[in-house]
Parts: sequence; structure tokens; C-alpha cells
Amino acid sequence: MTKIDLDHFRQRLLERQAELQSVEEIGHEAAATVELDQSAVGRLSRMDAMQAQAVSQEMEQRRTLELQRIKAALARIESGDYGYCLRCDEPINPHRLEIDPSATLCIQCAEKS
Repeated sequence: MTKIDLDHFRQRLLERQAELQSVEEIGHEAAATVELDQSAVGRLSRMDAMQAQAVSQEMEQRRTLELQRIKAALARIESGDYGYCLRCDEPINPHRLEIDPSATLCIQCAEKS
């Protein structure tokens, strides 16, 4: 992979990381514990709030996983291992990396998983 390609993917990863971190700050508030005081909120409103909380918690978990994948991809760029499949050590198609710059497997190995 050329230096230009690595710089391009590094920039995409850093932009996505910054985007996720800014959304993460907002998501913590939405995932906070739901108030169960029946005098303050009706039963259906509490159920809606609990459902919204569950969705927020799931989104927070997904953001955390994606941030971990981005961090690992940035580390692979620094070590010179970026763009190679972790399973078969063959180059990952650049089109696949355009779709998911944090991809760790080539399409053949990903299909086998």
C-alpha cells in the first residue's frame, strides 16, 4: 500500500473517531438510568423511557466497539500492518477498506467466518 493510501485511510479513521466521540457524549445522557417515580411519570411514559434507554445503551455499545476497531486500525497503520488480512495475511481490497476502513479481514476470510 502506498503512503498516499495510508494517509487517506488514517484521515478517514480519525474523522470517524472524532464523530463517534462527539456523539458518545450525548449518548451517555440518553443511556442514564430511567426514573421510576410513578408520581412523576406515568406507566406508559416509563415504558417508553425504558425502551429508549435500552436503545441508547445498545448504540453506546456499538459506538464503543467501533471506536476500539478504529483504534486498532490506526495502530496497524503505525506498525505497517494496515491493509492486510489478519487471517491469511493477503492484501485487503482497497474498495473494501473504502467501505470499512477498520476492516481486518479480506472478503474471502470474512465470508468464511
